[in-house]
Amino acid sequence: MPQLLMDYAAVIVIALPLTVFGGANPGQQDTRAAATEARINKRPAQYTSPSSGKAMYLAYCASCHGKDGKGDGPAASAMKIAPVHLTVLAAENGGIFPENHVAQTIRGDSNTPSHGSKDMPVWGPIFGAIGTKSDGVVQLRVRNLTKYIESLQEK
Repeated sequence: MPQLLMDYAAVIVIALPLTVFGGANPGQQDTRAAATEARINKRPAQYTSPSSGKAMYLAYCASCHGKDGKGDGPAASAMKIAPVHLTVLAAENGGIFPENHVAQTIRGDSNTPSHGSKDMPVWGPIFGAIGTKSDGVVQLRVRNLTKYIESLQEK
């Protein structure tokens, strides 16, 4: 992966939580920013295989949504909008996993406040910049990541 792309992805994945502090007290924002900055290990985002939804989830999503999808990742406390508890998406949708909505959110095609704003990156364009830059590969990444999130649903 070209260094510029790695640096761009690192800014989105790693440094992004530093830009999302809320609160009316500017001093409190500075304190929270410093505490979060101390916990964040800044390194370039790693390339993951488009065939592994789990590897993509752990590399790109777990920092906010948590390893188990429960919204408790290490960057979650720094977010103005709490990360979604991904394991209850089906339960909150009448027992049916909202596959299209999840895929649209990942791509950036849905109007989800935390995705696509400065709170959460839209992954579609980033996936398009990784590897072969093929639309088919982007679709494979979105599909496999969506399927992995589906596998996290509470039974």
